[in-house]
Amino acid sequence: MARFQGKVALVTGGASGIGRALGFSLAAQGARVVLVDIRREGLEAACDEITAQGGQARGVALDVTDRVAFQAVVEDILTTEGPIDYLFNNAGVCLFGEAHEMTAEQWDRLIAVNIRGVVHGVEAVYPRMVARGSGHIVNIASAVGLVPFPSGVAYSMTKHAVVGLSESLRGEGVLHGVRVTVACPGVIDTDLKNTVELLGLDRKKLLRKRLLPLTTAEQCARVILRGVWWNRSVVTVNADARMGWWLYRLLPGFFASWVGPLLLRMVRRSLGKAAPSVR
Repeated sequence: MARFQGKVALVTGGASGIGRALGFSLAAQGARVVLVDIRREGLEAACDEITAQGGQARGVALDVTDRVAFQAVVEDILTTEGPIDYLFNNAGVCLFGEAHEMTAEQWDRLIAVNIRGVVHGVEAVYPRMVARGSGHIVNIASAVGLVPFPSGVAYSMTKHAVVGLSESLRGEGVLHGVRVTVACPGVIDTDLKNTVELLGLDRKKLLRKRLLPLTTAEQCARVILRGVWWNRSVVTVNADARMGWWLYRLLPGFFASWVGPLLLRMVRRSLGKAAPSVR
């Protein structure tokens, strides 16, 4: 039996990567999927392919940093599709590099998309779920939202915020019949490796090196949806995410003071750390 048969699912960042894979998997399991993304072409291609495979999907262009636009998209879905049963806050941007080299604009961009974009989704959908006493919010964070991540401090900060939001909201939502899950993937093989902003790191080396085995976006989506179906609080998608989380929980001081610097040195050595920029 299709687990999500007849359910309405809104997926942000649905034009590629994990969001796209979630859309395909949800549609294959009977959901009526609305994919939103800032990239129109990717949305159209994804929705056309889902429809060709017999699924139900439509795409809506949206910048998740625009609160008013997010509210308008949700209102449109309520009118055309009905109540939103599942919200997948997946849209995000990434930056690798040391914190002292970042500009104010780079900090602001990460916060706007990775934190405010999720808040805008919750703000637009959660009160409606509370009003009807049902629904499930799924926020896509990262393994680095569970553990410290030197060489990606700002990105890790935003994902820690998403984990904190999700875990806290889960405690409130249960009183209103609303479920909340946070997914924390480790290393996933998506186009993010081509689009991640790098400070002083060599993209060619990043694309060439495989420090950890890669999980496909399709495998990631299947694990996330299985966790959602079983109403898991935190879904650690792959082995590297689970191992890092357990190590940090057992030995937080050791992880932050010893493992973190070791990882930073590995990144510098393997990805060709350039001389810091001077501003």
